[in-house]
Amino acid sequence: MGLWTAAVLWDLYGTLVDSEDYQWRSWRDTMAAEGVTLSYEQFLASFGKRNDLILRGWLGDIAAARIQAIGDAKEVEYRRLARTEGLEPLPGAAEWVKRLHAAGWKQAIASSAPRANVEVVVQALGFDRLIDAIASAEDVTRGKPAPDVFLEAARRTGVPPPLCVVVEDVAAGIAAARAAGMKSIGVSRRETLGEADIFVRSLADLHDDAFDGLVSTSSGPS
Repeated sequence: MGLWTAAVLWDLYGTLVDSEDYQWRSWRDTMAAEGVTLSYEQFLASFGKRNDLILRGWLGDIAAARIQAIGDAKEVEYRRLARTEGLEPLPGAAEWVKRLHAAGWKQAIASSAPRANVEVVVQALGFDRLIDAIASAEDVTRGKPAPDVFLEAARRTGVPPPLCVVVEDVAAGIAAARAAGMKSIGVSRRETLGEADIFVRSLADLHDDAFDGLVSTSSGPS
């Protein structure tokens, strides 16, 4: 790895794990309990956003306490589904997490999800001993495309931004990586993330030197 350690900052949903069905069901049922019929299209448009922004978009300018209560109810249901029905890593995800760990890379989860969700998913995937840090919704005040969560994840790994590679599945996350001064890998079956430094449909499609090729680890940050 040279004189400096590099880090990979993983988005969670749609990048390491496909929990779209659980997210949809938990949002749909939680909103139904509030008397709101949520369309699948509305749900898809919420990907990558914090719960407070999602709920204001759906419900308008409502009280912060109600936003918190609805968001908490949704996350409780999501975690119940994840625990009872299980989760599987997306193709290539487990292989890359293990490979980068063995190669000495620092690894962090940088997600707009609540920390409790991240911890449940990391445990379900068996990544507990492979992930060095977590930066989640509670750790920042601005969500993606602001760079805050990636900068916080980098700080927690002790790796400077120029030596961090972000892996994301949505355009807002790629924009956040760019704003943080980091390289990025976009991975999505749904959209083409043309602003990413590397784009693939699946992590299994990445070349063997994809991560090493994005950062120079032989010298310090500029």
